[in-house]
Amino acid sequence: MSGFRMPLLAFAALALGACSETAGDGGGSPPPSSDALRTGSPADEQACLNAVAAQTNNTVTVMSSDFSQANTLVMIGVGPELAPWRCLVSGGVVAEVSFTGSEGAL
Repeated sequence: MSGFRMPLLAFAALALGACSETAGDGGGSPPPSSDALRTGSPADEQACLNAVAAQTNNTVTVMSSDFSQANTLVMIGVGPELAPWRCLVSGGVVAEVSFTGSEGAL
């Protein structure tokens, strides 16, 4: 019986090793990417970053951008808490900037 158990254990170890390898090398769904949430142009995103930074006098980060023929929607995080701001922009020209969070959070 022990002659049978040793090859079985070796097979089980190989099978488990193969499972753990494929989980991290793209065998499953790819991890979410921030690029997947950014379809706006870099110029439009930069125009929004500049506009929000000028209005808030704080650090700004692009959280997402969604291209549209009319206006690209760029969501900006402000400060270390990433307070949510919304920016509408087209061709590098900002049409609107607004805070979208709770006024109590300011």
